[in-house]
Amino acid sequence: MAGTFIIGEQKVRPGSYFNIGTKDGSSVEVVNGVTAVIFRSDFGPLGEAVEFGKDEGYEDIFGTGGTTDAIKEALNGGAKTIIACRLGSDGMPSSVVLNAVGNEAAVTIQTKYPGTKAFSVTVREKITDASAKECIIYSGKREFEKVTFTAGNGEAGALAEALAATGCFIATVQAGMEDAVLLNVSQSAFSGGTDPAVTTESYSDAFEVVEPYVFNTICVDTEEPAIHLLLQGFLNRIFENGSLAQAVIAEKDSLDIKIRENRAVSYNDEKMNYVLNPRLDVQGTVMDGYQTAARIAGMIGAVASNQSLTHTVLKNCTNVLERLTPSQMTKAETMGCIVLSMNPDKQVWIDNAINTLITPAENQDKGWKKIRRVKTRFEMLRRCNQTTDNLVGKVDNDSNGRKTIISNLNAVGSDMISEGKLKYFNAAESYMFESDGDSCWFQIDVVDKDSAEHIYAMYKFQFSTNLD
Repeated sequence: MAGTFIIGEQKVRPGSYFNIGTKDGSSVEVVNGVTAVIFRSDFGPLGEAVEFGKDEGYEDIFGTGGTTDAIKEALNGGAKTIIACRLGSDGMPSSVVLNAVGNEAAVTIQTKYPGTKAFSVTVREKITDASAKECIIYSGKREFEKVTFTAGNGEAGALAEALAATGCFIATVQAGMEDAVLLNVSQSAFSGGTDPAVTTESYSDAFEVVEPYVFNTICVDTEEPAIHLLLQGFLNRIFENGSLAQAVIAEKDSLDIKIRENRAVSYNDEKMNYVLNPRLDVQGTVMDGYQTAARIAGMIGAVASNQSLTHTVLKNCTNVLERLTPSQMTKAETMGCIVLSMNPDKQVWIDNAINTLITPAENQDKGWKKIRRVKTRFEMLRRCNQTTDNLVGKVDNDSNGRKTIISNLNAVGSDMISEGKLKYFNAAESYMFESDGDSCWFQIDVVDKDSAEHIYAMYKFQFSTNLD
């Protein structure tokens, strides 16, 4: 495990601990492109974390109802992996009853998860095989699940066995009906499903569910400030235990812009990113609030830590529907807001890739205000933590053992320098604390890189047209 420590503190649990400070005086895995999404849906696993890649198709797991568009936008932003958690508690699954020849109820098919997603079922002979039947479950007009089972005596039991392998539906055979022959039906509708109830506590529960996973960014499906504060508290808590992630949030322009700016200022946190004007035209449809926040969460999660998102274009976005004047943008950015604007090519881009940190703490420099540098520093901490954690209990706390630790740390720094993420890295034994027992301290000096984001060109003209 890894976690933070206060200078002079000695921990009870074995592990590697890190402390962040400022030098200014006043070949391990790189985790990138992982975004956690907290959302509502009318189908899918409830209250559990589901990890999947960008090409695996979230629609087959959670459908497209509720606020699953947060997943879509995180993927559109570049997320390669999603840690998805469907919100809520209780709710009822939907079901449909299939009758046997003679119209006696034989099999009840029930959804595995609660929700109002509209399903219907068709049972028919298989055209290409007279000895088989097929059961097709539709979501709207789309085929969602299809199984084949043996026709004739025992159809009810055979269908239940076939559906058991799907993972999304449960078939229960009525007592004494295992050998029944089923009547054919055409798109008979499921009924009785209800969606889970979602409360503030649901979000707290979801945060705990995704906590064991490693992710770069996290977003929620709401513009509610109370939930955003819960999210900030969650990130600060897991940071103390070595989890390094950033959140992206937004509110809609129905809220006065001054209130939104003041909300951004109130976070004053390098882990919180606030999109001030998220209402966008996306090729004729409107993207707003949590949707835009999810898009940018995907972008921040996926961007390499040696690159800046300043002046990065949001793909397929055609217009900013709440445009700000240059003076408004300047003010907003001094208040820690991400502002979206139009570039000279009439594309939507991020004007300045900054977070809500306005007043750095005593152990922070101004670099913590920049999304790029937070991304770089979090990556470095992850890689160093993993490196030192792998050595816990494996080397002696003597000169040779500590040299091994230093060598491994410096190897991480050297790699990140060659990757264009750092300018300087040096690990050495601490000159403030003497190693003793099972505790050892190290001083790590780091200079990370930044992008050229303020370019000043000074032009000089002369009245005379002579080139003397």
